[in-house]
Amino acid sequence: MVTRPGKVVIVGGSSAGLATAEALRRQGYEGRLTLLDAERHLPYDRPPLSKQVLTGAWEPSRTQLRSPEHLASLEAEFIRAEPAVMCDAAERAVTTATGRVVRGDALVIATGLRPRMLPDQEELAGVHVMRTLDDALALRCDLAAGRRLVVVGEGVLGAEIAASARAMGVEVTLAGFGSVLLGSQVGGRVGGFLARLHTERGVDLRLGAAVEALAGSGGRVCGVRLASGEVLRADTVVVAIGARPATEWLEGSGLALGDGVECDAYCRAAPGVYAVGDAASWHHEGLDRRLRLENRTNATEQAQAVAANLLGAERPYTPTPYFWTDQYDAKLQVHGLPTPAAETRIAEGDPAQGRFVAVYRENGEVTGVLGWNMPKQSRLLRQKHLVAPRNGELATTVRSAP
Repeated sequence: MVTRPGKVVIVGGSSAGLATAEALRRQGYEGRLTLLDAERHLPYDRPPLSKQVLTGAWEPSRTQLRSPEHLASLEAEFIRAEPAVMCDAAERAVTTATGRVVRGDALVIATGLRPRMLPDQEELAGVHVMRTLDDALALRCDLAAGRRLVVVGEGVLGAEIAASARAMGVEVTLAGFGSVLLGSQVGGRVGGFLARLHTERGVDLRLGAAVEALAGSGGRVCGVRLASGEVLRADTVVVAIGARPATEWLEGSGLALGDGVECDAYCRAAPGVYAVGDAASWHHEGLDRRLRLENRTNATEQAQAVAANLLGAERPYTPTPYFWTDQYDAKLQVHGLPTPAAETRIAEGDPAQGRFVAVYRENGEVTGVLGWNMPKQSRLLRQKHLVAPRNGELATTVRSAP
């Protein structure tokens, strides 16, 4: 008989951490729960930050994941505004910035990501990143006062912020080292469709442009200098050049740290220690490779797997990777792991009409399905090409290209 932990400590109280606590309670766990988080806010959803919150369509309260009454029903101890600074994995003990030591019989790491920054970024006012609710509100305030925004970064977050700023009537330039918008996520063909959409909406795209430095005057940013020597004038700058797992507090903990907390197929990093969400790197048995996913869907699904394994299930986590993005009137849903090298074929619909499904193939194998305003059709093709049931479980496997 599996001995359930008497106390579970979850470090990180956002979507992945909260979902783990909820899954434990749903699966019958009656022991003690502690959620430790650096945030001062109640748990909130991050995808709306770069869209509805930034534009002002939503007030911050709408992003709350759960009501205070629901959180109370979990019968968990919530410790807020206390970042973790040290961990002893063998003892499953976490030390916070105040010196508090929190111990458990099991530990779940859900500390998420930390945005990457440009040199000297923190010395200039008007330069922003987008990770937290406070980040979104600060950027919204600056965009209301200024008219020229430069977004540095051609990935999903940079493109979403550019689209939201244009909806607010802001003049937007997007500069990125990559030659294709969202190239690493959707490939050149679909990235070209996205670039056309942004250009039609008034975004000045500077793709394939290396950013050399930020330009400032009087302690505030006034532009972005490219390697070519051109300076893109700006009242506000957003740096969206990716993020790294927030694992620096785990150095010296005894855990393996690579691209995140390195876990086995069960999301276990060490005896009694698991990782979940953006910070977790685990062995995906279906793909036979190490994987780390940065999206809301994975945070929820992985939390369910971690909760089950904490309670003795010993079930490998083998999801079909998925993410979505909204930009203007386009909703993209991406299943699997499409790469820039994949052959991209339009399977249904017409890009000229703003509705289509693309299928990605490498070496004869389907590795991804993308829907552009065609959610039902993309799900059907996902089920046809990417899903392989495992013994009646909900877990799924992507067909991996060699």
